[in-house]
Amino acid sequence: MRRGSSCGTTASTLDSELTEDAFLGGRLRLHQPAQGFRSGMDAVFLAAAVPAQPGEHALDLGCGAGAAILALGTRVPGLGLAGLEIQPAYAALARENAARNGLGLEVMDGDVAQPPPTLRDRAFDHVLMNPPYYDRASTTPARDPGRDLAHGGAVPLGLWLDLASRRLRPRGVLTLIQRSARLPEVLAALPATMGSVAVRPLVPREGRPAATVLLRSRKGGRAPFRLMAPLAVHALPQHQRDEEDLSPWAVAVLRDGAGLPWD
Repeated sequence: MRRGSSCGTTASTLDSELTEDAFLGGRLRLHQPAQGFRSGMDAVFLAAAVPAQPGEHALDLGCGAGAAILALGTRVPGLGLAGLEIQPAYAALARENAARNGLGLEVMDGDVAQPPPTLRDRAFDHVLMNPPYYDRASTTPARDPGRDLAHGGAVPLGLWLDLASRRLRPRGVLTLIQRSARLPEVLAALPATMGSVAVRPLVPREGRPAATVLLRSRKGGRAPFRLMAPLAVHALPQHQRDEEDLSPWAVAVLRDGAGLPWD
């Protein structure tokens, strides 16, 4: 992903100017707020971990400007794409980004805690989410309101997971990315309907602690819990030069739009 030149604000009424950012080797180009919440590698890793097939339907809870769900739609053509976003300006930007890239995306304005009526009776093959990484009760708020809400929303993780379970079809798959420190909270809050849990840690470099984890769970699944081998994002044991040193799998995911290694 590379950051392009800035451009003016749009009807989305964000208080920040927008930048144009290239994802998936330029196959996906998104406008994002220069000073608000900005998606990066985590959104692409999340999208790459979703085991979707053409003809299926996917829902992104808290879709922001659309990075993860649009990366998924770019990687897997023929998906039905939907998103839920609490911040109207980001929801509007997600719609604009979808149109700019020729992707059909239905964005619903609403809160995970109180889903809109248009979502309550829907069923999806996949739900993906990048819920807030931080417990705002114990961390310092960000200066930008949009970034602060995305990083530390007040809605408990349990409500995110409950909505995901209710919106999944039987045998549907939940895929999420979260800070490794909150993995116990995620596992404890998973509804009883969700099983076949598999966790793939992501480490910055070999031998380093996991910074984030990817989790998959299947509705109605009965397979035992799996803690999988970690994936190192960078190839070298330490940063030694100015240019990127991404691992081959990370290059394939971030630049070529490949799926993330799982099984």
